[in-house]
Amino acid sequence: MSGWLRYFSLRAQASTGLSSGIAISAIVALAAAVVAAIFFIVAAYVWLADLYDSLTAALIVAGVFVLIAIIAVIVCVAMRRRNMERARLELAARSSNANWLDPKLVTMGYQIGQAIGWRRLASLAAVAVLVAAVSKEWIGQREEPAADEEPVTED
Repeated sequence: MSGWLRYFSLRAQASTGLSSGIAISAIVALAAAVVAAIFFIVAAYVWLADLYDSLTAALIVAGVFVLIAIIAVIVCVAMRRRNMERARLELAARSSNANWLDPKLVTMGYQIGQAIGWRRLASLAAVAVLVAAVSKEWIGQREEPAADEEPVTED
């Protein structure tokens, strides 16, 4: 089982380039950036408190953060709408796109046809069509009586 885990780990590492060292370095950089931002905010508050009184400085710093929050919400809503529209377009393209003409699928079908034999494959397809038609007939005969109708019983 560890072979499969190692395989998936290597596949993920090959596609993303991530490793434990990179993750640890990123966490340390994020923590340092947060501490630096806190010191910057405190320094800005102290500087504004020297220029104005402490209440005005606090209101200015709070106003900046409210402005940042409003901008972040607007960007978030815009990104959400764009992602929803992109997903709708991709779903529409997938549903209208004929996946049967995918070159990989056509090649695989051709190889299966050669391996099984075209005559056997044609007879299997005919049997599949026949089974589908018979099952459709059987399903069509099993219609349930409506709720307002009473079932017919033989006495």
